[in-house]
Amino acid sequence: MKASRRRILVWGVLLGVLVLGIGFAFRPTPVAVDLTAVTQGPLVVTADEEGETRIRDVFVLSSPITGHALRIDAEAGDQVFAGETVIARIEPLDPEFLDVRTEAEAEAAVSAAAAARTLAAAQLEEALAELDFAESELSRARRLINTQTISERALDNAEREFRTRTAAVSTAQAALEMRDFELAEARARLVSPVESLDMRGSCECVPIFANVDGQILQVLHESEGVVRAGEPLVEIGDPGDLEIVADYLSTDAVQIEPGQAVLIDEWGGAAALAGQVQRVEPFGFTKVSALGIEEQRVNVVIGLTDPADKWQRLGHGYRVEARVILWQAEEVVQLPLTALFRDGADWLTFVEEDGRATRRPVTLGRTNGLQAEILDGVVVGEQVVLHPSDRVVDGTRIIARGDA
Repeated sequence: MKASRRRILVWGVLLGVLVLGIGFAFRPTPVAVDLTAVTQGPLVVTADEEGETRIRDVFVLSSPITGHALRIDAEAGDQVFAGETVIARIEPLDPEFLDVRTEAEAEAAVSAAAAARTLAAAQLEEALAELDFAESELSRARRLINTQTISERALDNAEREFRTRTAAVSTAQAALEMRDFELAEARARLVSPVESLDMRGSCECVPIFANVDGQILQVLHESEGVVRAGEPLVEIGDPGDLEIVADYLSTDAVQIEPGQAVLIDEWGGAAALAGQVQRVEPFGFTKVSALGIEEQRVNVVIGLTDPADKWQRLGHGYRVEARVILWQAEEVVQLPLTALFRDGADWLTFVEEDGRATRRPVTLGRTNGLQAEILDGVVVGEQVVLHPSDRVVDGTRIIARGDA
């Protein structure tokens, strides 16, 4: 009898311990969560986008003529002055190589010009001989007229013949000079590129002067070589006349207007720069995002309002982050967006009450991507759950993660 009671007692104790262990294992435990307080303070709503600095007026200096440009020694950053600083020098082009047929035609032209010159020289000799004879006849006629041997008409004929022969000599001389030029022209067609190298030193270069005051931003044609008329050589601008252009989504651009304040971040300096929207361009364009999505973008031009010594290290084409201030207020009840979730069209949050999560609807105002304005539903100082998981429902026991 005693043995039976002892066994019953032992098994009863064991069964009790087992029940207690099972109950302890399956007891409800609080869910560890991150908590944050509802705060009141300043809230700024901005439209953020990457932008790029640019000099407001960039001037491209181009070659006015086709020629052989010498190497441009100027470098980016050099100061230039309009009408004074010589940017480039352009020489005449070298002649092209002649093919066999063209060279034969040029040589034949030289021979023809030489023969024509020989003919012109012979005609000049003939004209000189006729002039000598006419001069002798005129001298004879003047002697004979004194003795009344010849008539006045004969003297007039002798004078006319002398003047005619004098004019003929002038004509022959001009013809010979013309043939000399034709021969030189024909020989010039035979000048090869090798021969032109020796002649280049005597050719005058055309200097290309800077068209505006400023600094050279970029040398587009640095090495020596052939340039065509209108080919860009350098870009010139004033680095002190900077502006920022950022391409916003068209849905954001409709909220931006000239005069709005802008914060310039991520430009490399310690503090944000101040700016102001100057204009929103009326023309949109399509741009493909990094994800391959076509987006309608609009350029927003922003001017810097801080003194130049704060952003003097910025240059043309630098990356910045532009934040256009759309709305701001000082005393705003707010919550992080990560403490909010949606149920249909309603926004809700979990408020901590007596160690439990209480589902609470809230009314949202403006948001800036991180914080949301709370118009109704919570009061300043209440604790709400950040990043609520699917384990948190209305009435769930919760505990702050640090306390857990």
